[in-house]
Amino acid sequence: MSNPVVHFEMPAKDKKRVADFYTQAFGWNMVQMGPDMANYIVAQTSETDDQGMVKTPGTINGGFFDYKDDDLNRAPHLVISVDNLDESIKAVEAAGGEMAGEKMNIPGIGWYISFYDSEHNIVGMLQATR
Repeated sequence: MSNPVVHFEMPAKDKKRVADFYTQAFGWNMVQMGPDMANYIVAQTSETDDQGMVKTPGTINGGFFDYKDDDLNRAPHLVISVDNLDESIKAVEAAGGEMAGEKMNIPGIGWYISFYDSEHNIVGMLQATR
């Protein structure tokens, strides 16, 4: 099947608190990134290889971003892997979706954009560089 869900993201108001919670409650490995990655926390929910990719098919990892009181930053969302971001943007728009911002390059990861689906949910698309 093409275009699988490959990542989840949730907002966090307190990065230390959320990292401690998911580590204690579920044993996740929480990795705090630096300012060059917007102080994002990577949530490793499954064993990963040396490139940070999950070893077990069907599992995903995720992350936590800074909570902000706006549509893009106050609710959890999923990230869908796509082969060609530009083509996928056109397909989403043709199906009635709307882009929520501009494409952005995530260093070492790939090209990303958020969009609103038909129900006004925020969803992400990622064209990985690997």
